[in-house]
Amino acid sequence: MLWIVLILLVLVGAFFVMGYNRLVKLRERYRNAFAQIDVQLKRRYDLIPNLVETAKGYMKHERETLEAVTRARNEARQAEEKAAEAPGEPKAMKELMVAEQALTGAMGRFFALSEDYPDLKANQNMLALQEELSTTENRIAFARQGYNDAVMRYNTLRATVPTNIVANAFNFGPAELFEIELEEEREAPEVSF
Repeated sequence: MLWIVLILLVLVGAFFVMGYNRLVKLRERYRNAFAQIDVQLKRRYDLIPNLVETAKGYMKHERETLEAVTRARNEARQAEEKAAEAPGEPKAMKELMVAEQALTGAMGRFFALSEDYPDLKANQNMLALQEELSTTENRIAFARQGYNDAVMRYNTLRATVPTNIVANAFNFGPAELFEIELEEEREAPEVSF
């Protein structure tokens, strides 16, 4: 009888160890996937001031739009820094999504307005920056897909029986996806002139 109890204890212990290790592995995968998004977002945040500076000379009467882009970029960068400290944490990810949506809207208005300035459209520096931004937007979309896939695997394992027992016992909370919520904001801003 003692052997049966001992074997059951070993099996239960092995179950908890294996479940815990799988959850940790998947959590680290989605954190790493967020780090890939983080790199691309920082790249985009670094490109935006250069775009604004290039456009300033041409768009002297559009100060409000330029300031809105700068403000949205700064807010998105702050939200990204919070999310980078705790990837997957629901509140931080939601704040990042809201800030990114505001930045996307401001950039859309910026590019729509810049259409009215033919000299700006022909500026080589502006064209190069737009190309860099377009490439970065594609990289962000790719990295976001990898992150969301990793979060989905983690959340699925976390919620399924019997791993949910381990997840609850060791406080493995759900991770938040990084989604764009409004359909018109699902597209990258138009950056071609």
